[in-house]
Amino acid sequence: MMDENDTVREDTAADAPEVREHDHIQAMKAELAEAKAAALYAQAETQNVRRRLEKDAQDARAYAATGFARDMLTVADNLERALQAIPADLRDDERFKGLVVGLEATGRELNAVFERNGISKISALGEKLDPNRHQAMIEVPTADAEPGTIVQEMQAGYMIRDRLLRPALVGVAKAAEPVGA
Repeated sequence: MMDENDTVREDTAADAPEVREHDHIQAMKAELAEAKAAALYAQAETQNVRRRLEKDAQDARAYAATGFARDMLTVADNLERALQAIPADLRDDERFKGLVVGLEATGRELNAVFERNGISKISALGEKLDPNRHQAMIEVPTADAEPGTIVQEMQAGYMIRDRLLRPALVGVAKAAEPVGA
């Protein structure tokens, strides 16, 4: 059986300086481990934020001109339509030769500017329809091409680096209907 003296001895042993110091050291070690873990976590988070900001800055530089580039595509489209609208006999007429040559040079320069800024035309004719780059506007019944192949391009599509700037508007082959059907 325990008496009062035993309880007092236990309390006194727990209050001994060595025990208190040991407990204090253990608590300090636990706090240090927590602080190290928190510091590592904060360092990793800071590194992730830095990487994210660098990527955002790169994207901003690379794609800053996207809106302007889209607007310039309509200029390129209109210039191309104007060149296509000039009849062959006027192209050969000396009175219009300077105009035609000037329009063609403007088109080449516009394409060179697009290339320097990472803007490229999407290939379409003869390609398989890619919904990430092409927008099918019509289906064309034909036996000359495999179904799903692009057989007509209504409007050129463009990429700015690795992103779609504007899809190509295309006509896609479908199986020709049998005669008499």
